[in-house]
Formats: sequence, structure tokens, C-alpha cells
Amino acid sequence: MAKVQGALLPDRDGQAAGPVPFKEVAGVDAVPARPVTEHDAAISGMPRRLVYNNSLPILSYRGFWLLEDWARGTAAMADERRGGFVERPGDVVLATLPKAGTTWLKALAFATMARGLFPPASPDHPLRRLNSHDCVPTVESGLFACGREGVLDKLPSPRLLNTHLPLSLLPSSITDNDDCKIVYVCRDEKDRAVSTWHFIKRIKRIGSDVPFSEVYKSICEGTSACGPVWDHILGYWNASKKEPSRVLFLTYEQMLQDPMGTIRQLAEFLGQPISDAEEETGVVAEIVELCSLESMKKQKINREGSQGVGIKFSNDAYFRKGVAGDWLNHMTLEMGQHLDSILNEKFDGSGFTI
Repeated sequence: MAKVQGALLPDRDGQAAGPVPFKEVAGVDAVPARPVTEHDAAISGMPRRLVYNNSLPILSYRGFWLLEDWARGTAAMADERRGGFVERPGDVVLATLPKAGTTWLKALAFATMARGLFPPASPDHPLRRLNSHDCVPTVESGLFACGREGVLDKLPSPRLLNTHLPLSLLPSSITDNDDCKIVYVCRDEKDRAVSTWHFIKRIKRIGSDVPFSEVYKSICEGTSACGPVWDHILGYWNASKKEPSRVLFLTYEQMLQDPMGTIRQLAEFLGQPISDAEEETGVVAEIVELCSLESMKKQKINREGSQGVGIKFSNDAYFRKGVAGDWLNHMTLEMGQHLDSILNEKFDGSGFTI
């Protein structure tokens, strides 16, 4: 059985019930973070450059641009000699580009999957006292990059995890695992560019004077973090067409338009469909309210806490507008059309449209 705040959780079908807030169960704060240097030799020869006011190193790792720490974590995940990422039946991986709706997706997926253990209307629900990033770890940066991967062994099943990595950089223990499901969320790149810009300006190491043009240009040129973005998106899109029972592809705009439908779709895909009784008692609406931007913004932890190892991110930086179309307030129509034209050309023939 698993422990949350000192209490034993009931088993479900002979297994410890999950997911549960990973920081509470795993005691991640008790595991000291350490620089992961074992793979420095492997990444030392990779092309690199400095981004965002020349403050952060980013390097080209097997066709994608990754922040240096993320590259170390990615190498550690794939290194079977040192353990690597060890799969477990029932694993669920939430995949996104940075600032594509990760915070909201983590909250929705956690609340949906854990609704039996934590009723969404409960005043003590984990999402009312924890940031969603405290409930769902980002494996390459939050665990493997800082030597905390042992935390994964302490999590009960099913484990709910997150990654920003493209599909091709995930270890085979995830991509070739029939017992692992992946949920991917894609967002309009114009809005994601704006969200990224506002977010990085909150990082002291970067500074608030980083120009929006740098973020925009890097996306257009395919050199943004985890880019080229079109290859990131198409990797998961193609996988969802090939294996729809294992990879679910959602869009942020779809989630905004129909959050209740998204929750039902998530629950069905993850093998936990919403029951008639739950529909009658309004569980879906309760999850929507719990995970709404307004609800999460007002929680104390999201006004005062922080995330990250090394580079710290204030929790309130994860909650800005949460809307579609804000790009119109930050770029010209010509800039928007230029980015769309690049993506349309890259997506041509794939069946995916903006």
C-alpha cells in the first residue's frame, strides 16, 4: 500500500492505488538533487549555442534542440547500463512541448485518473494544496537530470508521468511498451510562442528584457527548445494514427472548447470511463471546476510556491491567461501568417492541419 500524508491507501485489484501526488509519496524533497555528470562525455561534442539573452545553453541532440540539463536527463533515461527508465505496466505518459498546456493537462489527467481516491469536490483534494507539477513529475528534467530517478520506484501503479521530449528521443521502454499509454497535447504555435515569452521573462537568470522576436524566430527556424516543433508534433501525430489505442492526440484549443468532453475522452482512453452514476452526480463538472484556471490560480501553493532544481520557477508563472488567440496582442498578422505558412508546409501530406 502507498502512503499519502501518513495514511495508507487502499489496494485496487491487488495493486497499490494510484496515481498519487508524487512528491508526497516519493518524498522527493528528501532525495538530494545532484548534478548528473555521467553523460557529459556523450553530449560534449554536440553542437550548442546560448539562448535567451545568452543565458541558457541549448544543444542539438539527435535532431532536436534540448536544454543542456534536459539532454543529460534524456541520455540517462536511455542508458540501460545504469538502469535507465524502467517501465511498469499501466504507465501513463503526458507529452507536450513546453508551454503547450502542460500544467492544465497534468491537473486534468491526475484528477480524472485519481477521482476514486480523491473526489474532485473534496476540500482536501491534492490539487487544492499542491501545484499539478507536484503531482506529476517531468521525468527527464525533474528526475533523471538531477539524479532523482530512484523516486520512480516508490510510486504506486499506475504511474502518471510527463515529458517534453519528442517521441523519437523517448526510451524504447516507453515507445515499444504496449502497456504504456501516451497522451499528447498540441497548441497553436503562435499562442505557445507568447506563453513561452511571458514565462521565460520570469526567470531571473534570463531577465525580463528578452525580446519576443528571439522566441518567435527560434520557433520559425526550428531551433527552439524541443524543436523543430513540427517534427515534435508530427512524431506523436503519426503515432496516434498508427496506434490510436495507445497514443491519444489532443489540441489545447479542443480542450478549451469542450473541457467536459476532453475529460470523458481521457477517462475512456485510459481505461477508466466515466460511469452513469458519476455522470448523474456531476463528477465531470467537478473535475472541470477543480482544474480551471480560476480555481488553480487562487490556491495558496500556486501563489507562493516554486518549482525546479537549479533554475527556479515561481508557481504563479504557470498561470497567466490560458486562452486561445492571445498572439494577436503580441505579433502582427503578417508574423502569424508567416509562422502558419511554415507549419502548413511541414505538415503537408500528414493529415494534420493547424
